[in-house]
Amino acid sequence: MKRILVLFLAAVMLFGAAACSPSGQPANGGKTVIKVFSNLPDRTTGQGLVEQKIFDQYIAENPNVEIQVEALDDEAYKIKMKAYASGTSLPDLISVWGQPSFLDGYIDAGLIAELNPGDYSEYGFVEGSLAGFSKDGKLYGLPRNTDMIAFYYNQKLFSDNNWSIPTTYDELLALAPKIAATGISPVAMDGNDKWPISIFITDLLVKIGGTAYQPETLKAISGGDFSHPMYAEAARLLQDAYDANLFQPGFEQQDYGTAQNLFINGQAAMFYMGSWEMSMANNQEIDPEIRENIRAFTMPVVSGGVGVATDIAAWNGGGHSVIAKSPVKDEAVKLLNYIYKPENWTKIAWENNVCMSAQDFSQYKTGSETPVQLQLIDIFAGATSISGTTINDLGSADFKTKFEDLSQQISIKSITPEGAINALAD
Repeated sequence: MKRILVLFLAAVMLFGAAACSPSGQPANGGKTVIKVFSNLPDRTTGQGLVEQKIFDQYIAENPNVEIQVEALDDEAYKIKMKAYASGTSLPDLISVWGQPSFLDGYIDAGLIAELNPGDYSEYGFVEGSLAGFSKDGKLYGLPRNTDMIAFYYNQKLFSDNNWSIPTTYDELLALAPKIAATGISPVAMDGNDKWPISIFITDLLVKIGGTAYQPETLKAISGGDFSHPMYAEAARLLQDAYDANLFQPGFEQQDYGTAQNLFINGQAAMFYMGSWEMSMANNQEIDPEIRENIRAFTMPVVSGGVGVATDIAAWNGGGHSVIAKSPVKDEAVKLLNYIYKPENWTKIAWENNVCMSAQDFSQYKTGSETPVQLQLIDIFAGATSISGTTINDLGSADFKTKFEDLSQQISIKSITPEGAINALAD
């Protein structure tokens, strides 16, 4: 997820151009070559580490296979994936997001291989997690994670300054000037990439509309009618955050890595990001006093909203799919299935404190979970409802671009809530 552009080749590559075997499968010194395009460029920490560990295992167990990994960060990945889709030299196994805005176009173009749902009956996928990777009753990918958005905070900093964890949105905004008075930013926000701001709006919509969020939003996107009052209210609340200086100065021009660094370097009291960042608590490069005091809370309730504290913004996001016309399609499906054996992705991800998988991970608890890891488990387990796909990803790719652009504009008050609503209707 970090802003790193890396080309990583997993396994030993032989020099020279790869020949083709008689079957048409790419071969390198007699090996079957599987080309993987991944959105996990950091192969030493986080989910990239988990993915690489699994690939290394697969190679050890299948010495006739070579895995070549090209890995870019999210935004660069999406741009290059479009380029791949328009050409003929596609990879074999790709990272995907189980959201209409990303996956549907590739499915409709016939680029993604259909999978057999029966193959995964014993894989322990949580209820509903495959929905975003399915279309018209057919399965086209598998989800890596159960993602949830949260405010990470420095517990010691809060305790030393007698700051209370806000239970309402008004309390969150009122806390901002108290934090700023100490010379640090209240919340580190990745505003440059825009999607975190869109998720912030989703978070607000869940607290305003409760379980009505997703059905109302699907209807609004389908009909181009965002006149339901919860959308304008969420926009106004986001602009209240701007007025309260909740986010760091210039947040709209600062990316993921910059926002994260503000938090882990003690320059921000909180960091708004997904549950995958639970791994910060195990990052030995972070000052121990900060690392050991990382905790999390979810969006506080909104005055007048029907959503309760246990209605949360959570979804099943990233995953993998196989390219339909891959010359090594069968081998790529084998690798996909191997990744998602519970003893692989789920176990290794949990033991490395990386993320909550989209499968049942309860059997892999170690007893050495970090406090923030346990907090996030409890929050998710105690949820009365979850949002499902965030608003920016519920529609087409064009809707995603428009909504994320408008989210950023709303966040810095360069457009009014009413202006944004009208723009969505265009």
